[in-house]
Amino acid sequence: MPSNEPEGRAPGADEMNIHKIDVRTLRGLAHPLRIRLLNALREFGPATASGLAERLSESSGATSYHLRQLATYGFVEDAPERGKGRERWWKAVHMGTTLDSSSFLDHPDAEVRGAIGVLLHESASTHAQELNTWLGTMHEWPEEWRESFDLSDFKVRLTPELSQELAQKIQDLVNSYRGRVPEGTEGSAVVRTHLHMFPRPTE
Repeated sequence: MPSNEPEGRAPGADEMNIHKIDVRTLRGLAHPLRIRLLNALREFGPATASGLAERLSESSGATSYHLRQLATYGFVEDAPERGKGRERWWKAVHMGTTLDSSSFLDHPDAEVRGAIGVLLHESASTHAQELNTWLGTMHEWPEEWRESFDLSDFKVRLTPELSQELAQKIQDLVNSYRGRVPEGTEGSAVVRTHLHMFPRPTE
């Protein structure tokens, strides 16, 4: 996460180094392990294939192969400043990714539709895992963090246009908090915020 965003300002995707997925890069990312590898590099910083294998309980051969594939599609790159000898370190190229999922769901190519399905379902699974991990370990955190967490859901009747507007306002609000707490501030932590918005049948 960037640490130099002005307080109260919601930065744009370009300023935050957010990669917009297209059909080509979608094909390169649509694999569960590649998604997990990229998420790990973005959250924990540069790492080796063996280090990522240990973190994700995978073989180093698999992580090495899929890291090279991610590099081919421009998601990761070498981190030579971290390497020692023949040890190869990798880092994420972008802070995050964004995509217009609706344009891929209606794509005439079944392979593209399948790829977006993998990406969306893996993202939902990651969100569920992160939340369950917090619920299972929250007793280890200070009381003020246990009191500050939120697990809410809401039901609001909207049109598609208003649903999109609400999602954008929530994203802008979250972005307005970037940079307000410098890295290393005592008592601070990286906070994960998940946003899920979808219609429900009324009958």
